[in-house]
Amino acid sequence: MSGGMFGRALLIASVALAVCGQASAAVDKAKAAAEVKAAVADLVAGINAHDPARTTAFDAIDVVGMESGSPDIVGAAEDRSNFKAAFGAEPSWRVGLIEEKVDVADSGEMALYRSTYHEDSVNAGVPMTHRTHFIAEFRRGADGAWKMAWYVVSPLEPSHKR
Repeated sequence: MSGGMFGRALLIASVALAVCGQASAAVDKAKAAAEVKAAVADLVAGINAHDPARTTAFDAIDVVGMESGSPDIVGAAEDRSNFKAAFGAEPSWRVGLIEEKVDVADSGEMALYRSTYHEDSVNAGVPMTHRTHFIAEFRRGADGAWKMAWYVVSPLEPSHKR
């Protein structure tokens, strides 16, 4: 390779590395984590308001919901329908955050949300509660919005009197 071609190749490689480095450095993981936490906070507010549309506003069209002891929920429409039925069956159902963590991929295109919540309801006039894990994968769409691709709800204990 001649000196001129080598110089051009080196320049192109340097520019490519600089551009790639700037793209990955531009990911603000703290901001992305805050956006995902805000999305889940709105989901929780939707649950507590018994609003199926708000509860599922961040669902991807093909979201998959998995809860122990139940068949998978596939798709945003089924998830919305499932929440509507749950709200009708459990008018006292409320959830509250205990702790949460968000891990954002280096690319900024995916985030894993992990949390523990308490779920409160009333069973035969008796106030009940239990703790549960909620784990979800969020993906950033082409429009920059976060959408939940899948989630898992797993109770940590049986319901007991509050």
